[in-house]
Amino acid sequence: MNVYRNLDDLPPFKRSVLTIGSFDGVHNGHQKILERVKELAAEYDGESIVITFHPHPRLIIYPKDKTLQLITTIDEKIDLFKRFGIDNLVIIPFTVEFSQQSADEYIQKFLVEKFSPKGIVVGYDHKFGLNRQGDIHYLKAASKTFDFDVYEIEKQDVADITVSSTKIRSSLEKGDIKTANQLLGYQFYLSGKVARGQQIGQTIGFPTANIEIQSSHKLIPPYGIYACQVTVNEKQFGGMLYIGDRPTLKEYDFRTIEVNIFDFKEDIYGKDILVECIDFIRKDEKYNNLEALQAALKNDKKVALSILDSKN
Repeated sequence: MNVYRNLDDLPPFKRSVLTIGSFDGVHNGHQKILERVKELAAEYDGESIVITFHPHPRLIIYPKDKTLQLITTIDEKIDLFKRFGIDNLVIIPFTVEFSQQSADEYIQKFLVEKFSPKGIVVGYDHKFGLNRQGDIHYLKAASKTFDFDVYEIEKQDVADITVSSTKIRSSLEKGDIKTANQLLGYQFYLSGKVARGQQIGQTIGFPTANIEIQSSHKLIPPYGIYACQVTVNEKQFGGMLYIGDRPTLKEYDFRTIEVNIFDFKEDIYGKDILVECIDFIRKDEKYNNLEALQAALKNDKKVALSILDSKN
């Protein structure tokens, strides 16, 4: 997959079929759009293009709003678009100036001049241009002038729940990992580099890899223990993920994200790992001593292994 981050460095695309959006989560509904883009690109004997934005438009349009939490970081989105077989990903550096384009400028100066599309695929609620002036009807009217086809993707339902990034965020914020994963169409994951921690887990038989999350806007599930799968050096292992501020250890009062990888003894400090959340096990709890914590972790491991066995 080709990744472009500068509109001035784009090649001439061949009979392109494109879609545009923030695509937070690249969830089941988004995947329907991507499948349609790929199908049409094959029909047109052209290439598929996804256009997305970084930073997220809300961070630029509402800079004082600090509440936005995202399901996927930009690097995770790149990984997912590649996983789903897109030919070209264009990451637009989103600015106030870009947001001020009228719907007509957006179509002519941006979509047509930069991408020469033969087909444009959008979701049922797609809006664009200043004050969200443009919509599917606006695109269809413009398609006659600029000779491209417009395709609309309807709402996607999973188990009678309309898929949306908002509903996935809500599920994750409640620790309802199973519902979030069902709506995503894959396991929600955290990715980052392994950093050195206090190595307390080592002393009680549960060594952990501390994960450094690069984006401050990445949505982190609630404090607690989770059954997970961990990918290290392209190999997958079972494990249990801890998110919390370690209430048993009074001298440490900051949030930590760390994973105990089962049957694993390699030194991976500084390496990238990916942790897929499978299910919630329990809330974070305070114990009277390290022995009680160790006993709880032994039970957590049994539960995690049971969850992972039932998944396979």
